[in-house]
Amino acid sequence: MIELELVGVRIEMPSSQPLVLLKEVDGERHLPIWIGTPEASAIAIAQQGVAPPRPLTHDLFGDLLAAVGLSLAHVTITAVEDAVFYAQLVLDDGTVIGSRASDALALAQRAHCQIWCADVVLDEAGVRIGDDDGSAPEDDETEVQRFRAFLDDVEPEDFGN
Repeated sequence: MIELELVGVRIEMPSSQPLVLLKEVDGERHLPIWIGTPEASAIAIAQQGVAPPRPLTHDLFGDLLAAVGLSLAHVTITAVEDAVFYAQLVLDDGTVIGSRASDALALAQRAHCQIWCADVVLDEAGVRIGDDDGSAPEDDETEVQRFRAFLDDVEPEDFGN
């Protein structure tokens, strides 16, 4: 398993398709995942620390877990098939629940828990963005700019087999 961190969410033009970008914590590969608009909004809201006036679905799920004395320990992106990503929610009592990757990421942002990815998923769908010139790590804004440049030349079909 490889630990990932969420870099950000972006709406890719001209298709207006939302995309979430993850990056290896101890590596150089990125994992782009095309997601739905509601999930993109849910991830972005949580990443920015915005508290909606009423709980969103992902907030409700977290509140429900807390009400029954559980919490989200971590999420794992387990598979990619035909450009569709699958994930699991792992609760602190060991319970494992199947999930869409986008929902798992939205919940992970709210729970401030780790995001793991199966090696095979990152081997299949991971990409390197920019040059591997050995230079120092860049800040988030520079990384997002390089990601946007990468997106100018990529299509969703590039990640499916």
